[in-house]
This record gives sequence, C-alpha cells and structure tokens, in this order.
Amino acid sequence: MAPVIALVLIVFVGGLLWTVAVSFTASKSVPDWEFVGMANWMKLFGNARWIISYKNMLVFGIVYIGGCLFLGYILAILIDERVRFESLFRTVFLFPHALSFIVTGSVWQWYLNPQLGLQKFVQDLGWTGFEFSIIASRSFALYAVILAAIWHGTGIVMVLLLAGLRGVDEDIWKATRVDGIPRWRTYLSVVLPMLGPSVATSVVLLGAGVVKNYDLVIAMTGGGPGTATEVPAKFVMENLFERSNIGLAASGATMMLITVVCIAAPYLYWQSWQRRRGKGVDA
Repeated sequence: MAPVIALVLIVFVGGLLWTVAVSFTASKSVPDWEFVGMANWMKLFGNARWIISYKNMLVFGIVYIGGCLFLGYILAILIDERVRFESLFRTVFLFPHALSFIVTGSVWQWYLNPQLGLQKFVQDLGWTGFEFSIIASRSFALYAVILAAIWHGTGIVMVLLLAGLRGVDEDIWKATRVDGIPRWRTYLSVVLPMLGPSVATSVVLLGAGVVKNYDLVIAMTGGGPGTATEVPAKFVMENLFERSNIGLAASGATMMLITVVCIAAPYLYWQSWQRRRGKGVDA
C-alpha cells in the first residue's frame, strides 16, 4: 500500500495544501511566495462577481438536491412496486447519469435554444405565439441549468434509495397492512425515515457536484446571460487561466473546499456516531 499512500499524500493532499498556501501569496501569472496575508480573501469577498456566483451556487444546490431527492424517491417507489420491465426502467432512468455534464449541457442547450429547440418546434407546428426561452432569460436561466442537472442526477438517487427500499424488512409492510395504513403513508411516514443513510449519501454526492459544477454551465450558458448563471468553479477557472490571478483563484478554490467540508462533515460525524452507537449496543 505504500506507493498508493505516497501518491495520495503527494498528489491530493499535497495539491490541496499547495492551493491553500498560494491563497495567502501575491501570485499572479506564476506562483509568487510573497506573503500577503488575507489580502486575496478580502478581494474575494469584495468581488461582486464572486458573491453572485456563490449565491447562484446556493440556489442551484437547494433546488437541485431537493428536486433529485423528490423525483428519485418517486421513481424508486414506482420501481419498488415490482413493475413489469423493471430492469429496462432502471436502465432508462439511470442512463442520463452515464453522460458527462458537457454532453448533458449541450443536449439541453439545443433543446432549450429558442432558435433550434422546443420553441421553434412548436412554432413550426402553427402555434406562432408559443414562447419557451428560459435559457435566454436572466430571471430563469439558472433554473434551466438546474432542470438539466436534475435530469442528469435523479437516476443515481433513484438507485441509492431503491437499494434502501429493498432492504426494508417485509414484517414492517405486513404490520402496516394489518393496521390499515395506506401504502403512500407507509412510504412517507414509516419507510422514508429508515432511509437516512441512503438519503445522506445522496446529499453528499449531489452536494459535491454542486460545488464543482462548471462544465454544465459552460456548455449551456457560459455563465450568462450576464452573470445570471455564474458559479464559483467558473470564477476560479477564469481567474486562473484568463485573468492571471492565481492567488485570487486559489482563494476561491479554498472556499469551495471549505463548502465541501461543511457538506461532508455532518455526514461523516453521523456515520462515526452510528458506529460508536452500534458498538455500544453490541457491548
């Protein structure tokens, strides 16, 4: 295991520490180890573009994660009812997750493009007054990106929650039928609380995707119209490669890391607590 451990320490942990260290330096086009303290961080939080991108990320995360969990649970319930062609439905619903965000973004950009997609198709059928140009609207462009992201991420949530549903003890279903509890109420009030680990895993996976979201935005809107779909990852990449401000980019990347830690830490603590609790019960 020594080579693997060394690789992880050098490439991943080393790269992480290097990025954090650069965020406190005067690095511009190339790394410059002149220490400037919190100057880059002050510029970061004083930058209107960063504030907008971070707010967009929060809105994106809340709606995206909530939408994936809701639709994923609905699909998992439907498949859990032992429908015919179950394997086919699982494959179809999971297929979008097999696509890259670049491909997903390109497809949805074509579909939502007023000159190429749904709007033009309906207008060509004769409904010339039909309009569906949310991707070109400053107010709704972000939700167009969220729509594509939900289409991409719902399948993996469905698989995780379906695995949890298949692990529910059959005696619970028998007890609810004896008590006359409607099946929908059983899924909502009895089964859902038992899927805590699956839901937590889904939130962590989706949350990490929210923070690093870049290629989907680039493929669909390029951050526009204006700054309507700006996200932190795009801000970091622009400052790193286009604006030659490595120090500011490293500050943004470190802030993204802190966000991921804030998402993952409660889940990891909960897992640790569960293990300790399990050991205590066994003892």
